[in-house]
Amino acid sequence: MDEMDQLEYGRRNGGGNGANRIDELSTVPVSQRLLLLPHCLRPTQGCPGKMTRQGLDCDGCTREDCKIFHIRQAALQAGYQNLCIAPGGRLAVRCVAEVRPAAIVAVACDKELEDGVAAVKALEWQGPAPLIIQIPLLRDGCVETDVDVAYVNQVIVGGV
Repeated sequence: MDEMDQLEYGRRNGGGNGANRIDELSTVPVSQRLLLLPHCLRPTQGCPGKMTRQGLDCDGCTREDCKIFHIRQAALQAGYQNLCIAPGGRLAVRCVAEVRPAAIVAVACDKELEDGVAAVKALEWQGPAPLIIQIPLLRDGCVETDVDVAYVNQVIVGGV
């Protein structure tokens, strides 16, 4: 991702200076973060993942051609314990409500990000609402979507 693209991501992530939002992520312990991914990043043919009440279960998957595989691996290696691969916003918000994270890294299409941020802010919080880092898809459409995996991994690991 070149510098101009990163600046655009930054504007979309933090309203002015997204780099500061990502810097804030580094202050939140990994155990208090939640990574939300859309299931539409998976390949449509031959995905071994199983849809469960908690989202797409990718345990044991080794598909090198799957974006979720690479992002999930980076998150697990960084120490993330809370990960939800959701088929839609409703499940993602339910996951947020159950986990009650201090920070959320959310990858989704613009519409799901917008709706999700509003839904998270509408939840009742004991303290401040969580920090939300938004990473929009590069290509949406609900099937075989695309995201800059290297950038997502940079955010996940860079915040560690």
